[in-house]
Amino acid sequence: MIESMRDAVGMVLSELGSELDDLVVVTADVGRATRAYMFGKKYPSRYFNVGIAEQHLISFAAGLAAVGARPVVCAFSMFLMRAWEQIRNTVGRMNLNVKMVGTHAGFSDHADGSSHQSLEDIALMRTIHNISVVVPADVKDVLRSLPVIVKDVKGPVYYRVGRDYTPSITDNYDYEYELGKAYILEEGYDIAIMSAGPVLLESLVAAKELKRLGISVAVVNLINIKPIDEVLIESMARKCGRIITVEEHAIYGGIGSAVAEVVTQKYPVPMKFIGVVGYGKSAKNVKELWNYYGLNSEAIMKASLELLKLDVNIDETN
Repeated sequence: MIESMRDAVGMVLSELGSELDDLVVVTADVGRATRAYMFGKKYPSRYFNVGIAEQHLISFAAGLAAVGARPVVCAFSMFLMRAWEQIRNTVGRMNLNVKMVGTHAGFSDHADGSSHQSLEDIALMRTIHNISVVVPADVKDVLRSLPVIVKDVKGPVYYRVGRDYTPSITDNYDYEYELGKAYILEEGYDIAIMSAGPVLLESLVAAKELKRLGISVAVVNLINIKPIDEVLIESMARKCGRIITVEEHAIYGGIGSAVAEVVTQKYPVPMKFIGVVGYGKSAKNVKELWNYYGLNSEAIMKASLELLKLDVNIDETN
């Protein structure tokens, strides 16, 4: 049984190793924590640990890509940002086929506190030309998307996953992954909630509770932050007239900003952004942090009612 998205990443890479002779995995002394070591156990000659040196990690991978290899780098998302200059100047400018897996993203490294909690990475990575940004929701999303990204997508990709908290979100939904597409998990016409990553679960819970109040809610899995599905976002804006974005990331430059960039140009509608303002903190578990920062179904319901201009006490509905 796969217990987390990082486990799924390790499994997918180790399986692809037999199919892709040019696949190389590189890590920055976090092979076990990122599960990159699973590939290394099977293919030691194609597995490299460069030490705690993320800038070297990216430069080394860029060199591999430049001579025809297919490198995947695995590091904590927070510390992969140390190499933003190398990612921008080498991987991005040269449009090299480097896949960058950032694990322990968002609040998933709950115990280590703000220094390890990456809440700015989506914003940083999506500003770099040529680099795609993908945020799977759960293990099933990893199994759908990562093989396609490694095998079929040419050019650099930033692939963002958490640590261990991996609720089952998309297991019962039937869609094939395609870069640049978003996926409607629940149909609705009063309001659209767009999210990505494990916090997508809270959007589905909120939609279910709002339905009990007679409110029709669409829920969209925005797995591809860049390139983003402009067609679907515009159609949701036209159909629902209101959009809420939910992200385990700062509200500045992240998913909400990406959606707003489309909405303001294609079909402006009222929006609310649910995300983080400030830095993280230590906690016993991820859900404790979600509740502290308002990344939960209750906050989504309140934001929805505010957008709809409905005066309903949700505490009395439970």
